[in-house]
Order: sequence, then C-alpha cells, then structure tokens
Amino acid sequence: MTTTETVGQGWRPAFGLRLRLLGWALVLLAVASLTSVVVVRQVLINQLENRTTADMRQEAAEFRRLANGLDPATGAPFGADLPAIADTYLLRNEPQSGEVVLIFVDGAHYRSTVDAPHDLTRDAELVSQWTRATDSGFGGSRDTPAGAARWLVMPITVDRATRGQVVIAQFDAERRAEIDRAVATMALACLLVIVVVAAGGYLAMGRALRPLRAVTETARTIEESDLSRRIEVTGSDEVADLARTFNAMVGRLQRAFATQRAFISDAGHELRTPITIVRGHLELMGDDPEDRRETVALVTDELDRMNRMVNDLLMLARAEQPDFLQPQSVELVELVTDVYVKATALGERDWRLGELAEVRVRADPQRLTQALMQLAQNAVQFTENDDAIEIAVQLVGDRVRLSVTDTGIGIAPQDQARIFERFARTDRSRHAEGAGLGLAIVAAIAVAHRGEVSVQSAPGIGSTFAIVLPLEASATAVVAGVPMAVLVPREAEADLEETR
Repeated sequence: MTTTETVGQGWRPAFGLRLRLLGWALVLLAVASLTSVVVVRQVLINQLENRTTADMRQEAAEFRRLANGLDPATGAPFGADLPAIADTYLLRNEPQSGEVVLIFVDGAHYRSTVDAPHDLTRDAELVSQWTRATDSGFGGSRDTPAGAARWLVMPITVDRATRGQVVIAQFDAERRAEIDRAVATMALACLLVIVVVAAGGYLAMGRALRPLRAVTETARTIEESDLSRRIEVTGSDEVADLARTFNAMVGRLQRAFATQRAFISDAGHELRTPITIVRGHLELMGDDPEDRRETVALVTDELDRMNRMVNDLLMLARAEQPDFLQPQSVELVELVTDVYVKATALGERDWRLGELAEVRVRADPQRLTQALMQLAQNAVQFTENDDAIEIAVQLVGDRVRLSVTDTGIGIAPQDQARIFERFARTDRSRHAEGAGLGLAIVAAIAVAHRGEVSVQSAPGIGSTFAIVLPLEASATAVVAGVPMAVLVPREAEADLEETR
C-alpha cells in the first residue's frame, strides 16, 4: 500500500463518520418532528370534535330551557305552541360560525337566520330521516360541498306524542382548515429547525471530531525515530478520551523503543570489552598447558560476567512489561528478617536489624528481596570487616521505607544523582565487581511498585539507600523491635546530616 493510499483511507473514515453521525441525527430529528406534527394534528382534531359535540349539546339544552319556560312576549308558558317556541328560539339564538339550527314542526320547518354553508334541507332523504326520529342522539355525518357536516337530532314531544324535531348541524370545514394551516406552519418550522440543525451540526461535529483528525495526522507523522509528538487534548468527552489514550499509547511506544535502544546501546558498549579480552587471549594462547589453563580460566570468567550482564539487561528490559511483578500481600517484617539472614552470608560485617514497623503492603516479595539483597551486596563491596550494615523498615506517613545503611566509604555529592543509571560508576567503584547495573535494577523494581529509591550519603561516613513504597489503603502498622542503632560517630553525625 502506498503512502497516498494510506492517507486517503485515513481521511475518508473520519469524513464519513462526520456525515454518518449527522445523517443519523437528522433522520432521528425528522422522525421526531413528523411524529410530533401528526400527533399535534390529531390532538387538535379530537379537541375540535369534542368542542363541536359540546356546542351542539349546549344548543339542545338551551332549546329545552326555552320550551319549558315562559314566552317573553306574553309572560305565559308556551304550552303546545311549537311554532311560537321555534320562532322565539331562532330569533333569540345566534348560531356560531358553521352552525345551523333546523326545527321541523308538523311538516313545516324553520331554520336559523344565519346562512348555512350548505342547505341540508335539499336532501329529501336526510330530511325524511330527521322527521322520523323519535329518540335524541347524534345522527352521524355527511360530506357536502361545504365539507363534512355532523348533526344532533332531538325530538319535540307534546302529551307523549312526537310533533317535531330540532336538528343542530355543524360544518367544521373552516375550523379544520385553521387546524391544517397551523399544522402546516408547525411543519415548516420543523423543516427550518432541521436545516439549522444540519448546518450547525455539521460545524459542531467537525469541531468534535477534530481530535480524530489530529490522531490521524499525528499517526502519519510519527516514526520510530521520533515518538515525541502528542495530541493537544481539551474537554472530557469520548473523543478526548480517545486522544488521551492515543497519547498514552505513543508514550508507551516511546518508552519501549527507548528501552530497546538503551538495551542495544548498553549491551553493545559493555559486551565489547569482554569480547575483546576473550578474543585477544584466545588469539595469543600458545601450546603451554599452564598458559592454556590460565587462558581458559580468564575466558570462563569473562563469559560468566557477560552472562550476568545479559541477564541484568534482560531484567531491566522486562521491568517495562506488565507481568514484571507478581504482587501479593507481604508482611515486611518477615521479608526483611529473611533478607537479613541471607545478607549475613555476603561478608563479615557488623550486620544489624534496625527499626521494624509491622506493615503489610501489596508487592512482589521476590523482587523486593532481590532489590534489598542488591543494596546489601553494594554495602558489602564498599565497607570493611569492622563496618556496620543495618537493614530496617520504617513507617513514614502513608508510605513505608525499606533502608540499608552502612558506614562505608560513602558517595560524593556529584555522583549521587547518577548512580541509579545503567552502567553508572563512581571513581571509587571502578574496580568493583559487576557492570554497574545493580542500582538500576533496584530503581526499576521500586518504580514498578509505584515507589521510588533514594540515597543519603557522605564521603567517609557512610550511605543509606532506601526503597519507599506506598501503603495499602487498609494497611496497619505497629512499630516494634529496637530503635535504630547509631552507626556513625557523634563527631561525624553533624557532617552526615548537613550532607543530607
């Protein structure tokens, strides 16, 4: 695949995602808008029908009250004078828009003074249906040139005999037209909203997806030789989380490549000397048996040193891996006591156990033992037989401090900052055994435990190396054992404190 094809394929998904997200958002908005328009129209139609029914019932109730009341002209009851009742009702009642009142009495019919949208009395079949009605009720509806018409029929009875009917009809075409105009306006507003959302959403999604394009651009420019570029992250949404995850991934790659390069550089630099020594002695080896034995012994020693160096380098490389530690709950007093027993075999020194804080942490006991044994080995290398070496556990706030203190030659202040680097050596340690990887391994083990390593030292007085680890949230600690012994003369104590 060429670079151009890669760039093209890298750009299209980001652009396509923008359109797909916007498309789905617009589809959902359109469906919601259409549904709301349909629902609102149906609600308005139902309200219109309910209001129409209520108006017709109100007209029928007013007719009943008038028929059972007094004639306003004479002050006497209407009685059986149905034509007078019809004339009075139609004269005093003003129908609403689209409403028609028809009264049939003994073959004659009366209508409201307001012109009806359509003359229903022209329909002989409909008139016959009304004049035969003997029960009150809604008779139904009929389509007319003026729109659908609904009616309510109420028979007029005198002495239990039906002598007429009151028909209250409603034409709701005009009201329905108003509803349709309102719904059309609402639909137009929804359409404008969709257009605005489409334009604004396109721009907003472009801004939201900008980190994705930044990820793509950064990924294109990143090479094995330059992993320092990072994406600028703002916000706390999913895209920002993706950018942070990408930055973390690049950081891990950068550390992995740096570790790989450091391993290759260190191995090449440190292995070159023993290889040169082995090669030179093998080339100069003669036939003399004693010379051969000396050469074989020297070559074997150099190969052993190379083997230890490679193992140490491999361990430092593994320190970056997630399975470097096998954590478990560790009782530090027990671990330090075991280290003390093992360390006494490293050399004839005044070995001591200092302050012991009964603390339980979550750690890898084998790695911690390895780190403490390395510190003890370093202390043995730079002390004499009458010097003291102390191993202690101290509780310092919410952290625990594992320390190895000696009264050896000490470390110059200018060397203390770099002794934990790989292959770092001080002037006084150049003839010591090892390749200068021990303290680097101790530092890697401390960092893997989310801790740190420190040194406090003064030349001619001694050194204290400490591994500081965080405590478990549920850890408890009780100080036990004897107080830390004073390992330096009182006259030199002030010098040591000043150096620290």
